[in-house]
Amino acid sequence: MVSSVLPTYNRAPLHFVKGEGCWLQEADGRRFLDLGAGIAVNALGHAHPHLVRALTEQAGALWHTSNLYHIDKQQALADRLVELTFADTCFFTNSGTEAAELAIKMARKYWHEKGHSERMKIITFEGSFHGRSSAAIAASGSEKMTKGFGPLLPGFVHLPFGDHEAFAEAMKDPEVGAVLVEPIQGEGGIRTMNDACLKGMRAACDATGTLLILDEVQCGMGRSGKLFAHEWTGATPDIMMVAKGIGGGFPIGAVLATEEAASGMTAGTHGSTYGGNPLGCAVALAVLEIVGEPAFLEEVTRKAGLLRQGLEGLVASHPDIFEEVRGEGLMLGLRCKAPVGDIVSAAYKEELIVVPAAENVIRLLPALNISEEEISEALSRLDRTASRAAETA
Repeated sequence: MVSSVLPTYNRAPLHFVKGEGCWLQEADGRRFLDLGAGIAVNALGHAHPHLVRALTEQAGALWHTSNLYHIDKQQALADRLVELTFADTCFFTNSGTEAAELAIKMARKYWHEKGHSERMKIITFEGSFHGRSSAAIAASGSEKMTKGFGPLLPGFVHLPFGDHEAFAEAMKDPEVGAVLVEPIQGEGGIRTMNDACLKGMRAACDATGTLLILDEVQCGMGRSGKLFAHEWTGATPDIMMVAKGIGGGFPIGAVLATEEAASGMTAGTHGSTYGGNPLGCAVALAVLEIVGEPAFLEEVTRKAGLLRQGLEGLVASHPDIFEEVRGEGLMLGLRCKAPVGDIVSAAYKEELIVVPAAENVIRLLPALNISEEEISEALSRLDRTASRAAETA
């Protein structure tokens, strides 16, 4: 008999009942150090008092009116994001998947309104993950994502990750209208698009008028040490997808865009019942009040250096278990020689949460405000995890 919850996840035998900062309490009382943060969602950890206060105050005033009316907190959040980024305008969603849908629609509508509807092709990359909607799985293109869900939305050109020659050749196609890329792949195994590649993509898009869409759903909102990962390169997008960390645990996402890229999106071309609701926007504003501050981001970079140094030491100490450290900021990965599932299970036994990814990688995505003491404790538990995995190998 099927579970009352559709069984699309292989869930770990863990039942968390409370969270505080970087810690999760299991129903049996055990305390787990959380290096997953809800898959890069809980940017400020669990139950951060500033976010709790913002949500509680808003809940006592107004929950929902719909986008048929002006929403003060939505306007304030849009103004703040425009102030902090390349963007001229924002549309708010409930998730990264919804942001992907709009980004794809926006790019295709742009070219339709320009009288070039043939420019509907979008270049994407092997190992990418943009969500699980029909458009998002077609964009990713992998068999794991698409098998059994055809016919797929056409118009996506899938290229090998990091293949410059293939990209240059694909950009010669006059039907290409956009490039969609994650500056740091999350699900794909914490693979970073290097600075030169991202700058090269920007230049190639400029040369042909092609729109550059960045998916910063996982790598954005301070995780790289900048508010958004592309800021390290100076290569700004035309359209950007944001979600996960922007709500600090509350469901909210956004599409940010230049005025030009968004020019086709007029009244009636897109909508959302819940997107940009007062609750989500109040929490996102509270997140930005902390994460948007340069001093906070400098601390993320400093602590990321401590964690990375410790991880490099673990690779050296456990060469039969760990192979290399990947990633930027507090979006790090350990490529494993042992099966990644075994490492995740061993970590659970050490009361440690890590997240699996492709290429036999475990993701380390702690709260951005993790303390030095918690970093030290995390490294100790990872050390014991490696030893435990070695014993059972």
